[in-house]
Amino acid sequence: MRGFTTAAALVAGLMLAIAGSATARPDVPPGQDKKATTTLQILTVSDWHGQLTPVSGVGGAAVLKAYFDKLRVANPNTLTFMAGDSWGATPPISSFFEDVPAVTAMNMMGIDADTFGNHNFDRGIAHLQSQVDLADFPFVSANLRNLEDNLSGVERWQMFEVGGLDVAVVGITNEEAPTVVSPGAFGTIEITDSVQAANEAAREAKSAGADVVIVLTHKGIRGFNADGSAFGELIDLANSVSAGQIDLIVGDHTDFTYSGVHQDRVLAVENRSKGVQFAQILLEVDGKGKVVSKSVTFHTPTAAAITPDPAIQAYIDGLNAQLAPILGTVIGSSTRTILRSDSCGRADGRLCESLVGNVVTDAMRTKYGTDFAITNSGGLRAALTCPDAGPSGFCSASTPALSITRGSVLGVLPFGNVTTTVTLTGAEVKAFLENGVSRMPGADGRFAQVSGLCFTYDVAAAAGSRVTSIVRQAADGSCTGTPVDPAASYSVASNDFLLKGGDGYPNVYSRATTRDIMDQDLADYVSANSPVSPSIQGRVVCADSNGATAPNCPAITAP
Repeated sequence: MRGFTTAAALVAGLMLAIAGSATARPDVPPGQDKKATTTLQILTVSDWHGQLTPVSGVGGAAVLKAYFDKLRVANPNTLTFMAGDSWGATPPISSFFEDVPAVTAMNMMGIDADTFGNHNFDRGIAHLQSQVDLADFPFVSANLRNLEDNLSGVERWQMFEVGGLDVAVVGITNEEAPTVVSPGAFGTIEITDSVQAANEAAREAKSAGADVVIVLTHKGIRGFNADGSAFGELIDLANSVSAGQIDLIVGDHTDFTYSGVHQDRVLAVENRSKGVQFAQILLEVDGKGKVVSKSVTFHTPTAAAITPDPAIQAYIDGLNAQLAPILGTVIGSSTRTILRSDSCGRADGRLCESLVGNVVTDAMRTKYGTDFAITNSGGLRAALTCPDAGPSGFCSASTPALSITRGSVLGVLPFGNVTTTVTLTGAEVKAFLENGVSRMPGADGRFAQVSGLCFTYDVAAAAGSRVTSIVRQAADGSCTGTPVDPAASYSVASNDFLLKGGDGYPNVYSRATTRDIMDQDLADYVSANSPVSPSIQGRVVCADSNGATAPNCPAITAP
């Protein structure tokens, strides 16, 4: 029912003949009504992050496969895509095995194509190549310069034959990707302009006979304006590409639900992350190869509503059986639930101070006796306590509530980062904090979680000049200590990614000292201090010079 042909082969074929004429397509059998429409079904998952198991009873590879198969039976003219970050920042069931399970499960789910996001590069080029080699489906990315010098088996775009249609799939990697992974992770690959690359690839695909052009991009929306309109990199791309050539853009990266038509033709779609939602997109294509209508339905793949795919479930059960004796071990406990969400209720903890951020930074500062600790919220990926850490944290029905397992620690810190210490001046500390709030009021992974200090920032001020005060935490944890002196020196614990310039932070790695694995430092802290009892202490405070009510500051709803 479907097959794919490489872009290189199609372009080469154009040197011999013009392929895919709309009036005489060779894939339309003699006698078939060329005026009849074909319904092309596209199923998409955004930002999957190797979430093999359900999240609070929703999603998971076996459940998604069952939903996909049901829709595929109803319409065999189906393609299934992801759009980057399908692994990296994964739960232990995948990360413990170097993310081989993520790609293996994608093969079993019937994924047809994927592109690259920043997290695909977390373990470097060699690991990425091994993942590409493992996949039964193609990877596409049109805006990577020096691609062939670093990776093999990756195309700029790919052509699929589905239901008598030629469907071109173009990949686009987010331009910010090299800044949010460890330096060197991209090899010599450089990111080029996404709009130009998408348009060029679409033109090539159309010349090669494509009836439909779909872009998979690791770009998402960042939020909604007061009038309900969305903003963000996905919107910018959809408003800028050639509307006469591109029919659909599948977005990713930012954990939003969105669909909208741009330039009166380009449909842009994004799902919630980790497979807790998927999109069913229907494109009606007439006999001349023109898309005449488009619709989107978002589905919540509830595990209880369907029988999970037995082959995938057996694979997951086997992985869990290997890991449970190790990662199900309880190493400590808490007096309260420690979620990934922050004190503003943001689920991914990227707007405000969070309990998990406080515990992680306290662990680093305590272990190495530093004055301060700083880490980026984007590096904190899950709840720390059971049962909220869920199957990904190897919390079972018999695990006592508020327990902390070895698996839940790895769920919070899945990257294998190393705690690193450095001496900074007070002025340099301020520069770090300025970067941490530089994208507020938008949620961003660079948002700083801190220990040993408290700071206030003015969200209405220009980025780089927002931090208005920094004081040391007092012995009782309150924000009543002495001001941080710009000229004085302070010891700081952080992670190696951040100190190497990740997430836009100043690169001071040449002056730093590497310590132990960050997740081990957290595990040691939990074991030595259980039950831990974190609280929201006002370590990060937003002010707004535009008004006393601080309308642009996120609302605090302390957990």
